[in-house]
Amino acid sequence: MITGQRLRRHDHPAGPPSISHFLGISIWMYHTDHAPPHFHARYSGQEAVIAIDSLQVLNGELPPRVMASVLEWASRRRDELRLNWDLARRGLPLNQVPPLE
Repeated sequence: MITGQRLRRHDHPAGPPSISHFLGISIWMYHTDHAPPHFHARYSGQEAVIAIDSLQVLNGELPPRVMASVLEWASRRRDELRLNWDLARRGLPLNQVPPLE
């Protein structure tokens, strides 16, 4: 998808909006998710839930090399992740977040 493109909840009837994809990793947020602010990362059938502010793994696991890539990406994109969390809380469309470069 194009950077900056906004996703609508109804565009994804089979699941939550994906906000980024890189190296085979899918990143998404739910519109009705619980605090603390976090995002979900999935790779090859494994999933982790990661807090935006602390980058602490709240639940799940990913292979170490994949987790390192996700955490590097999230540390660079924390502001965009926080903005998407705020949009999701208000039920608004989410923005695409650029992938890890």
